[in-house]
Amino acid sequence: MARTPTVPAAVPSPPPDRRPIPAIYWKAAALSGMASYLDAALIVGISVNLALWRDSYDMSVWMAGAISAIVTFCIAVGSLVGGRLGDVFGRRRVYNWDILCYAFGALLITVAPNDVVLLAGVVIAGLAAGADLPTSLAVVSDAAPAWARGRLVAFTQVMWVAGIAVITALGFALSTLGMTGARLITGHLAVAALVTWALRARLKLASEADPPEDPAADAVAAIVEEKTVEAPGGTSWRTLLDRSVMTPMLATFAFYVAWGLGANTFGQFSTYLLVTVSGASQSLATGIGLASVPIGLVLTLGYVRLADGAWRDRLFYAAAAVQVLAFVTASVSGGTALSGMLAFFLLYQLSNPFAGEASYKVWSQLALPAQTRATTQGLTYALSRAVFAVAAFFTPALLEYSSALLLWTVTALMAVAGFAGVYIIRVLVPRTTAVASTTLSTQPAEA
Repeated sequence: MARTPTVPAAVPSPPPDRRPIPAIYWKAAALSGMASYLDAALIVGISVNLALWRDSYDMSVWMAGAISAIVTFCIAVGSLVGGRLGDVFGRRRVYNWDILCYAFGALLITVAPNDVVLLAGVVIAGLAAGADLPTSLAVVSDAAPAWARGRLVAFTQVMWVAGIAVITALGFALSTLGMTGARLITGHLAVAALVTWALRARLKLASEADPPEDPAADAVAAIVEEKTVEAPGGTSWRTLLDRSVMTPMLATFAFYVAWGLGANTFGQFSTYLLVTVSGASQSLATGIGLASVPIGLVLTLGYVRLADGAWRDRLFYAAAAVQVLAFVTASVSGGTALSGMLAFFLLYQLSNPFAGEASYKVWSQLALPAQTRATTQGLTYALSRAVFAVAAFFTPALLEYSSALLLWTVTALMAVAGFAGVYIIRVLVPRTTAVASTTLSTQPAEA
C-alpha cells in the first residue's frame, strides 16, 4: 500500500517590517541619501569655514552674513524648483543632473580667488542641493517596495547626520591648516558629488531584484508606483488644490516648519548660545556639539530598523513629549544654567531621531500622492527653509533681548510639531493605507 507523501507545513513569511531588503534598494537609498549628506555638509561646511573666508578674502560683515543667509534661501528655491522639474521632466533625469551642478558649485567654492566667486559657488551649490532633496526622496520612494519604503526613506536621514558628523570631524582635524583645511573640506564635497553622479548614472533598479514573496504588498506597491510621473508633462499645479494633496501637504508642512524652527535654531546657534548665555568656553561648547553627534547617528540607525513597523509611530508619542521636555529644561533658566543646557542636549539627542526630520520624510512619502510627491515635498521644503532663513536672521538679536523668550517660543513650536505629528499618525497615515487597501480589493483578479 502506497504511503501518502507528507506535505511540509508552509513556512510563514516574515512580517513586512522584518523582510530583508535586497542590496540594490539599499544602494538606491544610499545614493539618494547623498542629497541629505551634501545638504547638511554644505551648511555645516560654510559655518566651519566662514571665519577663515572672512579673514582670507577680507570680507565685510555684510558679505559674511549674506553667504550664510543666501545658502539657506538657495536651498529653499532649489527645493521648490527641483521638485517640480522632477515631476515634469522625469525624476531620474533631474536626480542625475542636479548632483553634477552641486559638484560644479562646490568646486567653485574650493578654488575661489575672491569672495565674489565664492558667493557664486555657494549660490550654485545651494540651488543644486535644494533641488536634489525632494527629487532624491521621490526616486527612492518610487523604487522601493511598499513594505520597505519606510526603512529606505528613513536611511536618507542617517546620511544627513553623517554629513554633519564628517564635516564637524574634518573641521576639528583640519583646524590648524587655515585656508588649506577650508579648501580640503569643500573639495571633499565636490569629489563626493562627482562620485555620486557617476554611480547614480549607472544605477539599475531591475524589478526581478525583489521576487514577489508577498503578492498583496507588491500589488499595493505596483498600484502606487504606476502613478509615478517619469515622462514629460507631469501634473498641473492645480492638482495641489485637491483635498487629497492639500491636506497631507499642509499637515507635513506644519510639522516640519514648527519642528525645524527649533532644530535649525539650535543647529546654527547652539555654540553661540552656550558661549554668550550659558558662560561655556568655546572649546567646551564645540565639544558638547561634537559629543552629541554619535548619539544622534546611532539612534537614527535605530529609527531605520523601525521605520516600516508599528513602533515607528508608537515611539513618536514618547519622543515628542521628551523633546518638549528638553526645551522646557533649557527654557526654565533662560539658557543661563549650563547644567540645564547639558540636560537639554542629552534629552534632545535621545528624542530627536524618533520625532524629527526622519519622521517628516517617511510621512511625506506615505501620505502624499505619488504623482505629486516631488512637487509637494519640494514646496514644503522650500517654504520651511525660507522661514528658517528669516528666523536665523533675527535669532541673535532675540537672544540678546531675551534668551528666555526665544527658548519658550521654541518650546511652544515643538509642542505644535507634536500635535501635527499626532494628526498625521492618527488620521493621514491610516487613511492612506485604507485607500491603498480599497484600491487593491477592487482590482480585477487575474485569470
